[in-house]
Amino acid sequence: MRFIDRCWAAIGALGALAGCSVFNSPMPAAPAPAPQPARAPGAAAPAPAPTRSALGAPAAARNWDEFKLQAARRIVAANPETTYTGDVPEPLLAIPVLEIELNGDGSVRNIKVLRVPTQAKDTTQLAIDAVRRAAPFGDMSRLSKPWKYAEVFLFDDSRRFKPRTLDQ
Repeated sequence: MRFIDRCWAAIGALGALAGCSVFNSPMPAAPAPAPQPARAPGAAAPAPAPTRSALGAPAAARNWDEFKLQAARRIVAANPETTYTGDVPEPLLAIPVLEIELNGDGSVRNIKVLRVPTQAKDTTQLAIDAVRRAAPFGDMSRLSKPWKYAEVFLFDDSRRFKPRTLDQ
């Protein structure tokens, strides 16, 4: 069994733990942004993160499978410097799992951490920030309530991630 398949099986077992207090505790405040390193004279500036208008208006999904795929693609589009789209490396650095609850307009209502990795714990906050940058996710009125879903973030050694939805 591939490493990623074993990890996914272990993560699936976490669903039973969703009611535990450790998973329902309030999220810590986001850390202050890290200072940017100085650039060498004549070096090009890093590409700015895409704005919400650059992401385009999200389409209304017809079902949850379609929504999850659109949301994963939107998360990657909103975070081009910190994502990868190729094969998932083995071993992975970290695998945080988030439950993302949305409002009817697709804005983020709440993010609950379902799994904190045992190493590289900072990747959990990186995943949360990536989801917030990608919001809003579009009109949710065609989908059944509750408007929430889980996403698994597959981080490589460079702390770049791929939503597992794109690896299925």
